[in-house]
Amino acid sequence: MGSIFIVVCITVALALIFDVINGFHDAANSIATIVSTRVLSPRFAVMWAAFFNFIAMFIFAPKVANTIAKIIKIDQGDNAFIYVVLAGLLGAIIWDLITWWYGLPASSSHALLGGLVGAGLAYKGTSVINWDVVTKTAAFIPIAPLVGVVLGFFVMIGVIWLVHKWTPKKVDTTFRAGQLISAALYSISHGANDAQKTMGVIVAILVAGKIYTPDIELSMGNQTLWIIMACQVAMAAGTMMGGWKIVKTMGMKLTQLKPVHGFCAELAGSCSIFIATHLGIPISTTHTISGSIIGVGSVQNLAGVKWETAIRIVAAWVLTIPAAGIVSALVFWGIRALHCGF
Repeated sequence: MGSIFIVVCITVALALIFDVINGFHDAANSIATIVSTRVLSPRFAVMWAAFFNFIAMFIFAPKVANTIAKIIKIDQGDNAFIYVVLAGLLGAIIWDLITWWYGLPASSSHALLGGLVGAGLAYKGTSVINWDVVTKTAAFIPIAPLVGVVLGFFVMIGVIWLVHKWTPKKVDTTFRAGQLISAALYSISHGANDAQKTMGVIVAILVAGKIYTPDIELSMGNQTLWIIMACQVAMAAGTMMGGWKIVKTMGMKLTQLKPVHGFCAELAGSCSIFIATHLGIPISTTHTISGSIIGVGSVQNLAGVKWETAIRIVAAWVLTIPAAGIVSALVFWGIRALHCGF
């Protein structure tokens, strides 16, 4: 077994670990509202989310994965690209763990984007970066939370108009049940968009390792099926583990939620992500649900939104791409310093 093949296998294993961490880190996105409104206990909420994360693979084509796989222009004649993908992945993992430790819902997607770009720049500068893909993804950094805010606001207004003659007890009972559906929809959208990002990384490393050709496309009907299955299982496993620090920030510190608010926030968030996934755009599920929660909370009372917490979250978003990029660049330079083949 050659050393290149061993590095490829290690990178694939790390990618699946990243998927577990992503599910662990982003479990809050799927279950924050359903836990904070006490519709389900934390234990049953993560089981609910994990199941619907997994079945996303049967609903959406892997367009997002194909986008991620093309961030770096891989030259199959240059083995160093294997280490570029490896360093990009390690940078994203390290940044994800740092933000998890401090309870900040930073974007795993942007950590991955920043990590791959940072490692690519560290190796050969701007020429190896597919800027069309990076630009398209970066454009949705401000768009995703804004769409979440707007949709959350108008869904909440629509629901208020629909139930304005109901008794408070009927509203609460109806949307407690409804939140089971909205949480399931949001979990499907999370599994569809986020798990595909890791699939893209695995395709990139297999192309760099000359196992697949650059024109390979992920599909349930060819030799890439195992990648789709492995990533969805890893994401579901990570979600089962949960991320309680971030649940607390997302579901309890942004604004006070009732079942009707949780329903509206999850419905607005899932609709936004369904559209992006269909278009093949890797967006931040964290950004989207945060924006939806703020949009819903602002209908009640703008003063009810805890802006200090929201600003702290936005600061983490702004830092994520450059920070993950810097970490990945350092990792790549470290590998190069130790590797006699460069």
